[in-house]
Order: sequence, then C-alpha cells, then structure tokens
Amino acid sequence: MSPTIIVEKEGLLPSTIAYQSKPEAISSLRRIVVISLGFACSLTALSFWRGNLEVTDIWSPTEPVDLAERCPQPLPLEPTKNGELWRDVVDSYGSTEFLNRAVEWLGGAVRVKTESYDRMEPVGTDPRWEAFGPFHDYLLSSFPNVHTTLALTKVNTYGLVYEWTGSDTSQKPILLAAHQDVVPVNPDTLSEWEHPPYSGYFMVGSIHTLRHLLLINELFYYQGKYIWGRGVTDDKSGLIGILSSIETLIENGFKPTRTVVLTFGFDEEASGLFGASQLAKYLEDTYGQNAFAFLVDEGGDYMDEYGQTFATPGIAEKGYLDVRVEVESPGGHSSVPPPHTTIGILSSLLVHFEKNPYTPVLGRGTPMYQKAQCLAAHAPDLPKSLRRALFDAKKFNKALRDAEKVLFKDRFFKSLVQTTQAIDLIQGGVKTNALPESAWAVVNHRIATDSSLDEVQEHDTNLLLDAAKKFNLTYVAFGKAITDPEAKSYGKLTLSDAWGAGLRPAPITPTGTGPDAVPFQLLAGTIKATHKVHRGLAGDGVVVSPGIMSGNTVIEADAFIEIIKFFTTLILNADESTTL
Repeated sequence: MSPTIIVEKEGLLPSTIAYQSKPEAISSLRRIVVISLGFACSLTALSFWRGNLEVTDIWSPTEPVDLAERCPQPLPLEPTKNGELWRDVVDSYGSTEFLNRAVEWLGGAVRVKTESYDRMEPVGTDPRWEAFGPFHDYLLSSFPNVHTTLALTKVNTYGLVYEWTGSDTSQKPILLAAHQDVVPVNPDTLSEWEHPPYSGYFMVGSIHTLRHLLLINELFYYQGKYIWGRGVTDDKSGLIGILSSIETLIENGFKPTRTVVLTFGFDEEASGLFGASQLAKYLEDTYGQNAFAFLVDEGGDYMDEYGQTFATPGIAEKGYLDVRVEVESPGGHSSVPPPHTTIGILSSLLVHFEKNPYTPVLGRGTPMYQKAQCLAAHAPDLPKSLRRALFDAKKFNKALRDAEKVLFKDRFFKSLVQTTQAIDLIQGGVKTNALPESAWAVVNHRIATDSSLDEVQEHDTNLLLDAAKKFNLTYVAFGKAITDPEAKSYGKLTLSDAWGAGLRPAPITPTGTGPDAVPFQLLAGTIKATHKVHRGLAGDGVVVSPGIMSGNTVIEADAFIEIIKFFTTLILNADESTTL
C-alpha cells in the first residue's frame, strides 16, 4: 500500500456562508492536515465521481437519500493492546500537577527566541541561525527521557531528527513533524502586546477582555489560564506537544513496537530552503522512498458548523508561486517625460491583474468538494436548498453551480477553492527628477489543488500579452520569449519566478474506506477518540471532514493538553495497527 503523509495546519470549514453568522472556534486538537507522499495515482476516494457517472446540466432538485455515504465516519479508535496504559496516562493529563508541568514546558519554549527571516544566508554564514542553539539546549534539559531513549541526529546543524526504535523493524515507522522557528515580531507592534512576545507569560483572565487583542497577540489558554508569546500556536505547541507525549509515555514504561521518527525543521516560516529541504533529503537517504506509514505535521482546529462539531484534517496543500513582474524602459530626465514611465506601465499591469482574478470552480474530487459533501451529510442546520444542491452536484452541473453560488459567498471558502493572487511587493524609481529605468512588483499566488504551476504561469503570461503589445514592450515570461526579442520596442516586460521557490500543489491523500485510506481512517478514529475522552462524552460528538492547509493565530481553551492527548493516542493506535 502506498504511504501517506498526514500534515497538521489549521481547520478550514466554511464559516460565514450567507445563512449564519461566523461561528467561533471551539477547543481544538491543534491543526491536523493529511497529504499523500510518493504517489500520484492513488486518488480513489477523491476521484470516483469523475468518469463513472454521466454528468448533465438538466436538474430538478431531489430529496437526499444517501448523504452519509458521501462522508463516511469511522468509530472512535482507542488503544486496546495498551488500553490500560492509555487510560492511566490520559487520566494523569487532567491533573493540576501535569497542567503546571505542561504550561512550563510550553512557556519555556516560547521564552527562547527562534525567529527565521526571508532571504537568510546559509547556515554557518548567517549569524541569525545561531538562535536555535539555545533552543536545543532547552529541549535537552526539559525532556531528559526523550534524549536518553531516542537517537538524535542533527541535519544542517539545526534540523532535528529523533528515532524511537521499535521492536519490530519490519513495520513502517510513523513520522511526526513540527518546526522550531517562529515568524519575527514587528518591533512597531511591541506596544500592542499585552505581555512581551517572548515572555511565555502565564496568567489567569477572561477571554472577553482579551478577545480584541488576538489579531496582534498570540496566546494559549487553558480553562481561563493563558500562556502568552510568539509561537504558542505556530508551532511550538505542536513540537512541545509531541515531546511531552513521548516523555510521558517513556516515564510510564511504554516501549514501541513500531518505530517513531520525529523531524523538527528550523525555517518553515522562511520557505524551508536550509532546514526542511535538507531534512527531507536526509529522511529519504536514511529510510528510503515510501518508507513511512504516515506523517503528521501542523494543522487545524475543531469548528462548530451548522449545528455539528467538525474536525477538519486538510488532505491537501495548495501550491505556491511568487511572480515577479518587471518593466524596463529608457531612463532620462523627468522634465521631458514619455507618455508612460515604467512605474505607470507597471501600475496599469497590476490593475489588470486585480480586475481579472482566477475563476473559482468547485471541482468534483477536490478536498473542498468533499468538505461541502460532509456539511451536507452531517450538519443538521445546513439550509435545505443547499443540502439538496450538494446532494445532486454529484451528477448535475447546474446543481453544482447553484451550490457554488452559495458557498462562494464565504470569501474564506472561495479562497481555498480558487488560485488566489495578491500584489504584495512593489518597487521602482530612485530619484524624483529621474525617469525610472525599471519598476517591479511581486504577485503572490496560492495555487488551487486541481491546478498546477504550469497552468498559473500560462495564465499570467496570457493575461499581460495584450498590455505588452499596447505599450510596445518585448515580452519574456518564465524564460521564454513571447514576442520577437529583436523587434524594435519601447522597453521590456519580464515575468519570472521571483525567488525560484515555486511549489506545485501537494498530492491529495486518499480518504473514504479503501485500503489506501487506512492512514486517514486511523487519524480520523484517533481524533474522535481524543475528542471524546477529553470531554468525557458518552457518544461520538465530532465529524471528521477533509480540508486544506492554511494558517492560524490562536488556540482555544485547553487545547495544549488535548494536543498531548492526541499525540499519545496516535502513537499508541499506530503501534498496534496491523493494517498500516
């Protein structure tokens, strides 16, 4: 069976779709996303709608009859072989003693400043990387059992790979990932932090008095108790949550059958050039291709949607491309200006970009289509007309378009479906009386899961072709001459990958009930079990729905303890699985 990556990063159910006000996030498993690794053809559960049914535009609404089959749910999956150990450990997580310990683990990690920046130089030449040394010292002192039991390898100095070797090395290991680095704090916002961003300050307070601060401050709160600081949500709570669960399992005498591998990068917030890429190479060189049963990285939350609690593991990640748009023309003195300067031409091109956004299409077989089907299947308060449209969207194009009209009223949902574009950087000119010889801007694209780098490059190239002719510019796009480079022209228009860091959309993880979906089913069952035991519920209580990776700024309630419970349950469930 093909291996699967399971990645964490923010829950993404549509939350403001016309019919209701935006719900608030409720206590979460800290961000789970699932992405496939090493295969391109195992999309069974996601693509069975394509080609197997006759799709038509003729539609008369029908009553839904088989919606539960559109979003099948596993039962909560609790460890059995190590069931007594699991119950004892999970019970201990509810004690005041463990809460205080966990708070200090996370608060101490926050107090070690580990910022990463855009366009850093390689490790060994850029002194800013040295900030990660003290963080490694902190991990060593805080998790002694982890460091005496697991083998640690450092990759490119600051990348960390731990191996907890199991007794049965014939089983594929699992891979748990997080990143050590955090987004830099803008000095101009320091006065807006309730407590210093690297204080790891622990306090008791009311969420109502703190809610207005959440856009600037990052905080983590546990039943009215808060830890403040950069990185508490992204992603030191994930990293410390993993190590906390393993430290506790070791203390309780657990020895794994299946090997557990941990990988912690140090430049996730800076595109992963020196950390993530080197770690990926090390893991492949050491363990081989298709070596892991699954991988869990940062992800999303629980959300209350239309009368039902949803956990939303993202089973895909959008692609990424920064397009540099550069205009060059002859310089000169501004007292004798041409009709259009490079800045004027560039401005016209950028306006044309914004007037022509990518068209969103909710493609059958995409994760967001699956998400919508799960809403239709399990959300009792979803408007009946939308439920009917989603039910019939499987076969009727008109029903799908009607559903899109409603779903796309939510800007967040729409952005997750379509390829997006945002003009984020611009520069041109050096002096007020000198004509600018060049001007450039960068357009950021997040590429839809059913699109590609090539498709985006072709779209942007064609979008500006008429403008290049209008302003008499030779045109080069992504290394290819679009117009005759020898033709007489006023100037030059160049499109390029701004930083050479374009990423294609990640492969999509299989879901459903087939053999390739076993990792997703184990993940979903683990989420359900953690949600149930953490709240003392008798029943199920949560629906697991596919989603797409995104970002997050705050974790609600006692989520850090729940993170630790989740990783504990996941490790034990994977350890006794016979189907991974």
